[in-house]
Amino acid sequence: MAETKATRDGFGEALAELGSNKDIVVLDADLSESTRTHKFAQKYPERFLDMGIAEQDLVATAAGLAASGKIPFACSFAAFITGRANDQIRLNAGISKLNIKLVGSHAGLLTGEDGASHQSLEDIGLMRCIPGMTVIQPADFIEAKEATKAAAKLKGPVYLRLGRGKVPVINNENYKFELGKGATLKDGKDITIIATGALVHEALAAHEELKKQNISARIINIHTIKPIDKNIIIKAAKETKAIVTAEDHGINGGLGSIVAEILSENIPVPLERLGTNDTFGESGKPEELYKKYGFTPENIIKVVKKALKRK
Repeated sequence: MAETKATRDGFGEALAELGSNKDIVVLDADLSESTRTHKFAQKYPERFLDMGIAEQDLVATAAGLAASGKIPFACSFAAFITGRANDQIRLNAGISKLNIKLVGSHAGLLTGEDGASHQSLEDIGLMRCIPGMTVIQPADFIEAKEATKAAAKLKGPVYLRLGRGKVPVINNENYKFELGKGATLKDGKDITIIATGALVHEALAAHEELKKQNISARIINIHTIKPIDKNIIIKAAKETKAIVTAEDHGINGGLGSIVAEILSENIPVPLERLGTNDTFGESGKPEELYKKYGFTPENIIKVVKKALKRK
């Protein structure tokens, strides 16, 4: 059985490792234990700022540090940093093009019992609409570590989307993260499942069951939402002629929307989108919420068969 770890833990470990670079400064909004920035704070307290529950101030202060040549990581829950501080993000990360790294933890239904107020299902849509913003959502602990290191090296604003709950580790220690490049995890000729974040593992589980039913499904992990790897999506559409997207986010504005845009402009094929559909979440255990909202291998299989009928 695969080891399970949260992507926020991968971020926390990587951030602590990156702290040897004295230009890196970390800011948090009174949530350092939850966002895992406390590991950096313990090692480098002189470069850690707890801004309190003041996300607008958090981003504005990060902007000032970025303008001074620092590499600030501004961290909070995804719902709070992308929602409450959207104006500051637009002005400083967007219009001013400052080198700010925005980190949103506790994204999606995986947040569980904290409920709708904390389960951000619209943050990808908000961030991808900011010109010049890079948007990353790692699928596991190892990918989160590598994505954090890549974000630190990249010049320009980045939004890194992380989860609260533990998910299976699907990559090995030799994994090489390539910004802007999707990864084909399983090959297939009948249909392609394009997944991101925690739904990558669910898609892999669906692949194994589909194989027993003589359905050959290609599985693609899209960790970089923006800039997205258009080539891998167009190639999959040409070769398998049907696409399913899967994400712990609203289908409007998220991965499903982006893939729909790419297909409609390049190679229209049957597309089915799995995600929340014009609804907020609710309080419950992550596994219960995933079952209710259809984020399971069983439901992915149903959606795959629906797409196949449209070929």
